[in-house]
Amino acid sequence: QVQLVESGGGLVQAGGSLRVSCAASVRTFSDYAVGWFRQAPGKGRAFVAYILTGGRTNYADSVKGRFTISRDSTKNTAYLQMNSLQPEDTAAYYCAAHRGHWRLSPASQDEYEEWGQGTQVTVSS
Repeated sequence: QVQLVESGGGLVQAGGSLRVSCAASVRTFSDYAVGWFRQAPGKGRAFVAYILTGGRTNYADSVKGRFTISRDSTKNTAYLQMNSLQPEDTAAYYCAAHRGHWRLSPASQDEYEEWGQGTQVTVSS
């Protein structure tokens, strides 16, 4: 079982940047695809970005061009760099990990077996 720990959230003004991290407890983290999801107050959890084991990435339309997902296999850590943040980006951000075949899509939260506890990102106007 993989334990995921997010960090790096906080309060930032609109237009600012934050980088959130997702540290994994296993040295085989490079065998896992990683997804980032977010949940705003009163809303369901939504897809933000994913990175596959081969490095392919994909983003939600709402963050494309502003957010960048990456990973450092030597540190067993994945990152989400968030630029040009807007108040509508305010949410709890969760990382998730999946190993093996995909039944649906890497953008579906139902595909991921392991989840972190989340880190809060608040963007003030």
